[in-house]
Amino acid sequence: MPTIQWRPAVNALTVPQSYKILFVPRNTVGYSELAAEIAAENPNWNAELVEAVLRAERKAVLRHLSNGDQITLEDAFSCRLSFLGKLDAPDDPLPNRDDLLQVNIHASAPFMRELRHAAQLERLAPEQKQPLIAAAEDSKFKLKDVLNPKGVLRLTGANLFFEEGAEGCGCVIEGTRSGRAVQSQFAQIANSSVLLVPDIPAQAHPWNNEYTLSLSTQYTEHGTVRTGIYERKLRAPLTVPLSGHPHPPETGILSGSTDAPLVSVTGGTASADEMLRIQAVLDIHAGHLLFSLLDMEEGGKAGPAVTVTANGTLTVQGFPGSAVSSLALRVNDFTALMKMARNVYSGRVVDVLEVKM
Repeated sequence: MPTIQWRPAVNALTVPQSYKILFVPRNTVGYSELAAEIAAENPNWNAELVEAVLRAERKAVLRHLSNGDQITLEDAFSCRLSFLGKLDAPDDPLPNRDDLLQVNIHASAPFMRELRHAAQLERLAPEQKQPLIAAAEDSKFKLKDVLNPKGVLRLTGANLFFEEGAEGCGCVIEGTRSGRAVQSQFAQIANSSVLLVPDIPAQAHPWNNEYTLSLSTQYTEHGTVRTGIYERKLRAPLTVPLSGHPHPPETGILSGSTDAPLVSVTGGTASADEMLRIQAVLDIHAGHLLFSLLDMEEGGKAGPAVTVTANGTLTVQGFPGSAVSSLALRVNDFTALMKMARNVYSGRVVDVLEVKM
């Protein structure tokens, strides 16, 4: 019978020292896994239909919460809104909406009784201390997971400190296609953050701009070297020339370690050089991708989205105020791009483009 795994973890906030009871998930289950399991238990139901219903439920819940409703699913869960923050006076303006509005989800008493009755717990050995890289952000663009050769990469997390020059210790950036560089220019090395000027190794092709990052350290003089690997991929900016004779050269974008680019920029119109971003967002329910141009600020300006369902050509328009009016694209391998977006990038692939006239 499957068990619920847990391990003791040091609680650093207590004196004398105590231990937290830390839940350890076996794996992460999403829409497709739930749909396949439900369909297997109900042979008359199609897995694709089940997944569509599950995703439709999400939309319905969001709609009702947006309307100010509370949702109660008998013997399961309830969802209701709450507010975070305070007012010094009754007529004060509300705080920023991103900080103010919260969603509380509570399991019902019958659901908890069933879960506790069925649960079998399994104790795991305490986890060894190792580097945990929680986030990587370029200090110039203020964008996560961007590997900018002209900026400083900030790593944040826990247990990151290492001694420069110690055997086996350090930080490594490695291309998913080829190339490996041990980093040597550090502005800060601390337990919670590391600042480095990235040395980005060249890869086999210009469109291979995808990288992994790892950090290794040794916590005691004679201890073993332990390595933490950043779970997300880093992507380096790509230069997109829009002039050339007789035609501008094509630029591969939104690709991984492939022998050929999944998407190519084939042309475009611009009034000046500009740094911007392009994204491909997966709509797994509809089975298509949405392409659009973005400015260099997360949550900033965006051009109109273009739906892509197969290999072929398309044009993406610029956003308000952009010097780039449009970019002409060709999708070379739609299936591979869908797979990469779903399996590697949590449904959203973004490249920084340096558009040159």
